[in-house]
Amino acid sequence: MATFETPVFIVGGGGFGLATSMFLSNLGVPSLLIERHATPSPMPKARYLNQRTMEVFRQHGLADTIYAKALPIRHVSTTRWVTSLGGEGPHDRKVLYEMETFGGGSLSAHYKANSPCESTIYPQVRLEPLMRDHAETLAHGKLMFDCTLLSFEQDDQGVTAQVEDRATGETHTVRARYMVAADGGKTVGPMVGVKLEGTPELIDMVTMYFRADLSAYLDNDDSFAYWMAAPGGDTGSWGTGVLGKLGPTGDRHSEEWMFHFSFKSDDPERFNEDKLIPRMRALMKIPDLQPQVLGVGHWIVQGVLADRYRFGQVFLGGDAAHRHTPTTGLGLNSAIQDAHNLAWKLALVIGGQASDALLDTYESERRPAAERNVNWALFTFSNHQLTGAAIGLVPGDPQRSRTNFEALLADSEDGESRRHRFREVMKMHNTEYQANDLEIGVQYELGALVPDGTPLPRRDPTGRHYVPATRPGARLPHAWLQRDGKEVSTQDLVPRDAFVLLTGRPLSPWVDAARRAARSFGVRIEVVSICDGGDAQDLRHDWRRIREVGDDGVLLVRPDQIIAWRTLQGHPDPDSQLQAVLRSVLRKTLQVA
Repeated sequence: MATFETPVFIVGGGGFGLATSMFLSNLGVPSLLIERHATPSPMPKARYLNQRTMEVFRQHGLADTIYAKALPIRHVSTTRWVTSLGGEGPHDRKVLYEMETFGGGSLSAHYKANSPCESTIYPQVRLEPLMRDHAETLAHGKLMFDCTLLSFEQDDQGVTAQVEDRATGETHTVRARYMVAADGGKTVGPMVGVKLEGTPELIDMVTMYFRADLSAYLDNDDSFAYWMAAPGGDTGSWGTGVLGKLGPTGDRHSEEWMFHFSFKSDDPERFNEDKLIPRMRALMKIPDLQPQVLGVGHWIVQGVLADRYRFGQVFLGGDAAHRHTPTTGLGLNSAIQDAHNLAWKLALVIGGQASDALLDTYESERRPAAERNVNWALFTFSNHQLTGAAIGLVPGDPQRSRTNFEALLADSEDGESRRHRFREVMKMHNTEYQANDLEIGVQYELGALVPDGTPLPRRDPTGRHYVPATRPGARLPHAWLQRDGKEVSTQDLVPRDAFVLLTGRPLSPWVDAARRAARSFGVRIEVVSICDGGDAQDLRHDWRRIREVGDDGVLLVRPDQIIAWRTLQGHPDPDSQLQAVLRSVLRKTLQVA
């Protein structure tokens, strides 16, 4: 039996847990992570990494490694709804609808203008081992796999936990100041009494993870998913099945794939894995397909949110705090951003630069963001129910469904009208596959920030069109600059362990104010002037267009690239103003002599 002492104890080694370990290590904070499984999950699980998540990985030095292995955007830039991949019938191998996705094709200019990073596809079955390997190279994070949390108690000073090493049967004690629940809600949540609110169960899903060469049945290289939409299913969407590309080769020669089947929760066939391959063959109409099955996973589609994110010294994140329907790909992305938000706050509190109250802002910021994402995912999931209706499929009436389906594809005036109506309905899926604002347009209202009294900008109700903003609580907008002869993003100006004050004047009085404030609070504050003759040059004038402050105004940006405070035109007393702002952000009380 051993006793481990650590500032942060992380329970769970999935995406959220590994990200928290890495981010804390990069901030110089020791942590201990345990994971009950000896090896990473054998299932692909999440696969879409959106622009904001890649920005976080960019700040922490992992983006280039992921991009080198992930599917490039050109190979995942569309989604298709098809009748089948094979077959020789008059309605087989038809593309019913195609939509641009994730910033590919004509969406590229808008997405590239808004971020230094592209979205990508990199399944969790490969991402987690990469993150694990990277975390193990960092100095401050200790990882212990094949270990289970048995119990824990907490007091005002921290958490004392009992952990079993499943390989040896030994029980160890962990004493930590804070504990992070990254276990998907399997152990810690029930122990602290978390309540999951929302829609706990929609349908049961089965995912088959397999290897196969499907290139002979594909005529394009740019689709990341193929929805099977034919009379064989009740809805023509989730009710039938969806084929997803996993790579590692990005084009039609992708070696690995996943196929999702949906079942009613009382359908006994959902556990009959012998029926899955024949069913998949029938749906794709490839009767001689011989897939190499790599794994079969069962999971429930749900949309739930924890009632609280903090329970004393325990913090919940990832699937322990929120669970999404798979549509819009928000689950893993939200988890990585949870870790990004929590890590710098833990670092400053543990280092003594901020009060424990700063950690309360993790919930006040991330829970509303997750609530929006959970609701959005439920909304986009429901849109798939419209697919079958748009085709004319009638649940429980296969004959009428087939008649409507044939009428949709008929070369007639009626068929043309039906196809027009179908296309109009299918446009609703742009709220899922083109949700640029939803993905990068985060706006915290209450938290580690100082509001400036300006109204909340109106966001695109479709979630698509992102408008840059520098209002406190917003993500720092991206613009390309020149610094030391190199092209950098405004986001690259923000170190992962420092606040940054962005100014529009060289030799600004804010430089001295920042130096004195940094000394007073024991934090790093870097000052960067963006102007001719300054630290960085706005040669394209993109920053001037989106910064929303004058040349004498400033932005204070947090280590997680969120704007904490701004003044539009400067301030007569920079010292007192900046001191007051940091005191508020760090939740430090004013010391009276």
